[in-house]
Order: sequence, then structure tokens, then C-alpha cells
Amino acid sequence: MTNTKNTSQSPNSQKDQESQESHGTDEHGTADERRPAPMEVLRAARAQLAELTGLAPESVTSFEQTEDGWTLEVEVLELARVPDTMSLMASYQVELDRDGLVTGYRRVQRYERGRSDARRGGR
Repeated sequence: MTNTKNTSQSPNSQKDQESQESHGTDEHGTADERRPAPMEVLRAARAQLAELTGLAPESVTSFEQTEDGWTLEVEVLELARVPDTMSLMASYQVELDRDGLVTGYRRVQRYERGRSDARRGGR
């Protein structure tokens, strides 16, 4: 068996190259641009919104990748009532940067769970 590794490099330069590869940098010292996968973004957005608002996200109803990151619309339970069809729900628009971190959110709609969506001609 022969060693096919470049032996012209010193042991230190080989360690430097291995360190750069393990940390996502190339020989010029720039980081690889790795955007998170869609499912990573969805999970992170739900968790961050829950932490920021104290409300439990139930579903993501809209998901779009933008030039600056991501835009989602998330349904949350705002007020639980009995029967459940009378609970107050809300849709939040959530903006995330390229790394999947929330940069802003706003409530765009509030409704009773048992009501149809007025934006889609249901009322």
C-alpha cells in the first residue's frame, strides 16, 4: 500500500487545512454559505414564536423562501375555550433571516376556531 497523501505539506499545514475543512472554511478563510433546510426553518420558527409570544403554534399555513430569508404564516391558539370550536385562534406572519432566526412577527388575523376563513370567501 502506498500513501497517496501530499507529503510536500508540513504536518502543521495539514492540520490547518483539516481544521478549516471541519469548520466550514476554505483556503481563503471564507465560511461556506449553508442555508438551513426548510424543516429546520419550520421547527426553529415555531419554537422561537412560542418563546416570544408564550403561545403554542398549531400549524404553519404558509411558507416561502425570500431573498432575505423566509416568511411564514403560523396559526396559534390564543385563548382556549369550551367547546374547543369556540377557542380563539390567530394567524401570525413571521419573518426570518437566512439563518432561520426570527427578525419580526405580527398578528394578521384573529378568529374563533369553528369559523371559516373570511379571506377565502367563507363568511
